Formats: sequence, C-alpha cells, structure tokens
Amino acid sequence: MIKRITRHSYFHYSICLLLVSAFCVRAGAQTFAEPEQEQLLNGLKVVFWQRPGDPNVLVKLRINSGAAFDLAGKEGTMALLGDVLFPDPATREYVTEQLGGQLAVSTNYDGIDVLVSGKASEFERIVELLRSALVTTQLTPENVARVREARIKQLSEKPSAANIADRAIAARLFGNFPYGRSPGGSFESLSKIERADLMLARERFLTADNGTLVVIGGVAKPRVMRTLRQLIGPWQKSDRTVPATFRQPSPPDARVLVVNQSGATTAEVRLAIRGLARSDRDYAAMSILSRIMQARLQAALPEALPNSIMVRHDAHVLPGIFVFGARASAGGAPRIITAVRYVMNSLVSSQPSNTELETTRSEALSELTPQTERIADYWLDIETYKLPSLSTQITSIKSISAADVQHVAIRLFKDASMAAVAVGDAEQLKTSLGSSVELQNEKAVIKPAVDPVVPTKRP
Repeated sequence: MIKRITRHSYFHYSICLLLVSAFCVRAGAQTFAEPEQEQLLNGLKVVFWQRPGDPNVLVKLRINSGAAFDLAGKEGTMALLGDVLFPDPATREYVTEQLGGQLAVSTNYDGIDVLVSGKASEFERIVELLRSALVTTQLTPENVARVREARIKQLSEKPSAANIADRAIAARLFGNFPYGRSPGGSFESLSKIERADLMLARERFLTADNGTLVVIGGVAKPRVMRTLRQLIGPWQKSDRTVPATFRQPSPPDARVLVVNQSGATTAEVRLAIRGLARSDRDYAAMSILSRIMQARLQAALPEALPNSIMVRHDAHVLPGIFVFGARASAGGAPRIITAVRYVMNSLVSSQPSNTELETTRSEALSELTPQTERIADYWLDIETYKLPSLSTQITSIKSISAADVQHVAIRLFKDASMAAVAVGDAEQLKTSLGSSVELQNEKAVIKPAVDPVVPTKRP
C-alpha cells in the first residue's frame, strides 16, 4: 500500500513538473533579454547579446538620419546613399552563398538600416564587409549611376490605386514637410541627384556617432569588441549633429482631393490627421486606439470591399500620420468619410468597452515577438527614439486603461484638421461627393518621366 501511494506521488509530481516546464517555455516565448551596451571611441553605440551555442550571428546597423533630411526637389538622396553602400549585386550573393546569411539595406524617414547576417565563425568577414561600406564607400560615378538607374527602374511599374492613395494622402496632409514626400524619391527627383549630393550626405550623416550597431548571436563579447575596435574603429565621427527640426506644415485643404482614374469601378478613400511622435508618452495608448478604430470601422462599413479597411499610425522622430482607409464603389465614398468621422467622435465622447480594450491589448502584446531580427529592431528603436526598455514598454501596454485611450482620442481627434483623398473615376466621385472637391490627374501623383534626365557624370 505504501509503495502504491509512493508511485502515485511520483506520478503526480512528474505531471506537475511537466506542466510547470511547459508553462515556463510558453512564458519564455515572451521573455526578452536585456542587452549589454558599449561605445567605441568614435562614438558608435554597440548593443550586444551573446547566445552561446548559436551557430549564426546577426549584425544590424542603423544610421539615425533618413529620408526626412532629403533636400527639397532631391527626394531619394538618402535612399540612394543606402543603395550605394553595397552597389555590387555579387556582394549579396557572397553573403547568401558563402556566409549562409543575408544582406539587406532599407531607408525610411528616420534612418538607414543595414542588416548583415551569417555564420558566427565568419563574424570578422561580416564586419569587414560593413567596414568597406562605411569607411571606404564606393561613391564612384559608375556606382552612383548604377544605383540611380536601378531605383528609377523600380518606379517604372504602375502603382496600384491603394499606393496612389497612400502617396496622395501624405502629400495632402503634410504638403512640403518631409513626411509628405516619398522616402524612395520619384522619377523627377531621382533624376536630379548627382554624385556630389551623395558625397555631401555621406559627409553629414554617415558618421560613427550617428549610428547604433546591434550584434546578436553565438559570438563572445571579447571577440565582438576586439573585431569592432579593429575594423570599425577607424570610421570617423562627425563634429556636429544635424537635428531633425523642420518648419511645421500648414493645415490641410478641407476639400476632398479626387485623383482621377478614368474607368475605375471602385474608389480608394483615405482620411488622415497628424499623429504622434514615436517617443510620445501616449504612443502605447495610440497603438490600442488604432486597433479599436479598425474593429469599429469594420462593423460600420459592411459595404466596403473585403480586407480593404485599414487604420494605420506611422510614428517617426516627429509627429507622423494617423490614416484611415477603405475601398468601395464610387458611390460608397461619402459613406466611408462619414463612418470615419462617426467612429472618431464616438471615441472622443465615451471610453471604449472593457472587451474592446482587452481584445486589442492582447493583439498588441502578441505582436511583440522574440525573433532575432525583431529584437534588433526593438533595441535600435530604443536608441533612435530615446525610448524606455522593452520590458517597460510592455508594462506600459498592460497598464493602459479605457480612460487613457479616450484621453489620446480627445487629444488627436477633437477639432483635428483632416485631409481626405479619393482615387477613382472622377465623374462618378464628383457625383457622389458633391461640389466640394479638388480634381487632380493620376500622373500628378506618380509624376512619371518618359525619358529621365541622367545628370552628367562628374569625376
């Protein structure tokens, strides 16, 4: 009898142990490591997380100046500077085939991101590639012409109505403010960029003290720091930092901008207001608010085409854009505008329900994944936008109340200046929207160039 009780005790103990282990694994999926931080003598910030046993390593650099610093009329300068860091396609093939990783460069309003990953045993080679791009950037006339022509070619494909609407609403809301321009440039602006423009941008922004480098993987810290000091240490720092200060845009035109697509059977509608900066104390509440608006708009617009309703908040160093959109028949465009205004007013006048709050909070938390590249982005955002630690940000999301959501709704929606755009057949849209519209041709948004003017090459 005693033995039977003992066997049962061990059995229950084993089951409990397995359950606890499974719970810990599941909980660990949302556990984010706190990285170590160092700084090189040239001012480069290094964020490091060693993962013993990991055969790979990820290196991600962010230059904390992006397309917001493009000169007027030469949009796409910073994007081209990012492209020319690795102008030879063979370099990407080498990283993929020989180092077993990937090489990618992307540019947005706030920065240029450079990702190089591969085998941990090849860490020194990875950093050598990065050094060549940063310290001895190949800004030859041939390379500049190559990357410019490649980016112009990317623009040759006709954009969708949704993309045209997104471009038009940003320009409508921000005007000449940098966030109203495409970070990748246009046919017209790219054709004006010369080698001298990229050399100036490199001198001003591509400096060690304007960057943050994240290293994650199976490489010991002493090896990381020794390699970085040896290879990246010579990268020069700037004697001054260019601040992100720009003249604020004027309030948008209250009329609906109609972008004509003759013969279109549907209309893409966008409405937008100014949003928040990424570092704003209400950003977490804004992430909940946008999800609640998405759900409410889906309920209020059954006539919208499937999967076309969107609510997006793009936050940057400076206050960005809060945009709402949907696709429907031309006759349904006024209904979309009315529904957006109704949902905005409902969130200003009353708090969201507990069900709405908890559902959207769970969705926001579930998107915080511990994948390696996502973690690198989180840490880079912390440095770029001067944010609190990731654990503090998660705690902030968990503590948001219904009153917090209403507070940010009042702050943004009450008496907000709104821009509105509809892309579709102009005659049908004028009939449904009435006389208070402004007409624009589709080509005015895309601005294609039949024969792009290629600047004269300079030595």
